[in-house]
Amino acid sequence: MSDDPRRDPVPEPSVESATGPALPTEADPTAADRTGAGPTVAGVSRPADFDVRGPATVDPPVRAADPGDRAERGRAGAAERAVLRLARPYLGRLVGAGLLAAATEFAGLALMATATWLLMSAAGRPPLDRLTVAIVAVRALAISRGVFRYTERLAGHDAVLRMITDVRARVFAALAARRSAPPRSGDALSRLVSDVETVQDLLLRVLVPGAGAVLVSVVAVGGALLISPPAAGVLAVGLLVAGAALPVLATRLTRRSAAELAPLRGALAADAIDLTHGAADLAAFGATDAALRAATGRTRRLARLERRLAAAGFAVDAAGTLVAGLTAGAVVLVALAAGVPGALVGVLAVGTLAAVEVALALVGAARQRSQLGGGLTRVAALLGDTGAPPAATPAPAERPMTQTEPLPGGALPPPAGAAPTAGNHGLRLDDVTVRYRAGAAPALDRVSLDLPAGRRIAVVGPSGAGKSTLAAVLTGAVRPSGGHVTVGGRDLATYPEDELPRVVGGLLAEAYVFHATVRENLLLGRSGASEAELAAAAAAAGLLDWVRAQPAGWDTVVGEEGGQLSGGQRQRLALARALLAAAPVLVLDEPTEGLDPAAADAVLASALAATPAGHSVLLISHRLTGLDGLDEIVVLDAGRVVQRGRHPELVTVPGWYRDQWLLQEAAERGYLALAP
Repeated sequence: MSDDPRRDPVPEPSVESATGPALPTEADPTAADRTGAGPTVAGVSRPADFDVRGPATVDPPVRAADPGDRAERGRAGAAERAVLRLARPYLGRLVGAGLLAAATEFAGLALMATATWLLMSAAGRPPLDRLTVAIVAVRALAISRGVFRYTERLAGHDAVLRMITDVRARVFAALAARRSAPPRSGDALSRLVSDVETVQDLLLRVLVPGAGAVLVSVVAVGGALLISPPAAGVLAVGLLVAGAALPVLATRLTRRSAAELAPLRGALAADAIDLTHGAADLAAFGATDAALRAATGRTRRLARLERRLAAAGFAVDAAGTLVAGLTAGAVVLVALAAGVPGALVGVLAVGTLAAVEVALALVGAARQRSQLGGGLTRVAALLGDTGAPPAATPAPAERPMTQTEPLPGGALPPPAGAAPTAGNHGLRLDDVTVRYRAGAAPALDRVSLDLPAGRRIAVVGPSGAGKSTLAAVLTGAVRPSGGHVTVGGRDLATYPEDELPRVVGGLLAEAYVFHATVRENLLLGRSGASEAELAAAAAAAGLLDWVRAQPAGWDTVVGEEGGQLSGGQRQRLALARALLAAAPVLVLDEPTEGLDPAAADAVLASALAATPAGHSVLLISHRLTGLDGLDEIVVLDAGRVVQRGRHPELVTVPGWYRDQWLLQEAAERGYLALAP
């Protein structure tokens, strides 16, 4: 059976379940939480997304903010600036949306003031020609307000949705490229959906309406100044209270609770996945009650936070209504004292109410901004992981479908434009040690390995020997505690996260299959592959006959996590994707897992034959059949290299390899049955 780093020591203590003894500790941080499965007990896989320790710790955790904590505000401001830098390509559209928002509010304010003057003037029965302009203005302002609002929504959402598409692609790329342990799947979903939507809210519910409210407030004070300077002064004070003091108060009242919302919602998303996808596993470990209690506790905590925010919002809104009424009353008194005509006093009163209502939009913007801080911080942290933006690639339908044929011998051609591999991507491990926890036995202990371009090596050994840890080291998922890993003479750690998979890649344990078509899953390996290249990769993985037998062919939907496929078909699909990517250093961790012996041997032989010349292969396998054609076989045990050589040599030397070879031979001939 394939070894798994999940069985190696793990940098966290064992977990005591409320329903029984301690659960087995999770393993290497790159395995359980990364793959969605945990250590096996009696053949049952523990759900990696489940954590019975209490409130989930999401990555990166967002500390509850303190009202006087300048560092927290600095982080939130830095997150906003990092996100807003992505809006530069759409700045013109956003400025236009802000101006349209201001025009909408100004039209509403002018409509109220004009209608008030019209009604009060009409009460004196003046000649109709004195009212004609006002009547036309009321109609024009009523129509223009609706037009401006529609246009503002259209322009703002067009700009923001374009930006959100870019942000979501960057966040996905960051999650996919991270070498550190990724967030749990539910939290990752929360980042892609809820947290990215905070970027949309920042623009549409904070910046655009806030800018419009400021502009209209300035215009309102200017208009009042033309009628009565003292009344304009009172109006300015009221607008400052409504548009500056109350937003600060709203922020202080909501900052502490709002900072906890985004990580708590991410934890609840993880709980939802735990309790649905992992229901059987939770029951097997007797952890269902503990999971329900943890999820219920977080739900109640979220409900309390939202009630607290709603109460604070109600209090601030009530204060805003009071400020509007007091300001309007003060303006009327000052205007009457200044001898302003009655109709204009009415205009000032109604205009003040409308202007303060517009300024109160800043309270909503401030409250919304405080609630967005946690999500923006999480998005900014991921965007900071990626560095440069991902290279844009045309959709598959837009690419020319070249009829590239496989190379002689069945090998797949390298990607177009790829650099020559010979002599450029030799891989070397020098005394590599991996220790997951201080004081524990190392998962790898001073392992040295030389894999020059074109060489093919197999790594075998008992379960827990460190084979999958070795694969994780080669792909950059685990950093060694000691020793060096170089590719082409360059330290592996110096490769950018977006470049390393193009140099060292392949099929790792629990490769993910997306809820998409066969074609779309394969194109993740090479986005510009032609149909002939897809067919060659699928044929090498033993999947082509099945694809051709499906009514939809390449457009067959495989289901969530490949649920519409058998285990063997899912593995073949992942293998075909790895072969299509054609990384110069190809790491294959149990590529034939789930296949019967005859099919496994055939698929392994065709996969090795499909690897382009000059590309090196490191094969991790529990089956020893089919390894006789490889250049070297390395036997690991307890993290150390205990044997190495070619197959004909190792089967004659006493040791684990010969014993396992004899057992497998006897089992396949029906002489005995091997335990899984």
